[in-house]
Amino acid sequence: MRKYPAIFLLMTVVAVLSVSFPVFAHHGNTAYDMTKSVSVKGTVTDFKFINPHVLIFIDSKNDKGETEQWQGELTSPNHLERAGWNPHTLKPGDTITLVGSVSKSGAHSMWLSKVLGPDGQPMNMVQGD
Repeated sequence: MRKYPAIFLLMTVVAVLSVSFPVFAHHGNTAYDMTKSVSVKGTVTDFKFINPHVLIFIDSKNDKGETEQWQGELTSPNHLERAGWNPHTLKPGDTITLVGSVSKSGAHSMWLSKVLGPDGQPMNMVQGD
């Protein structure tokens, strides 16, 4: 009889750990080269105020005059809400500048450290900025 409670406990622990494993897999900014910062100016094509990270999509012209699509990744919406952001902070057609660390994969994706708004001024990204 004593074996069953131990087996039940072991199965419960395994079940809890397997359900919570995706939480440990969250990587934040590890996909980005945090040693290099780039700046890309372009026109907003989409703004996704969603969990787990807010996403900004822009079209930018490269040195050859060709259009490149870039994605900028920010922190969570609830962090940005505290700094005054909302789902309508950026609109398609706005001209902005994204500043941040580029993807290690070479994709046109950045972990953003700064966003310069349509007026050219840095947008608050932290409560109290």
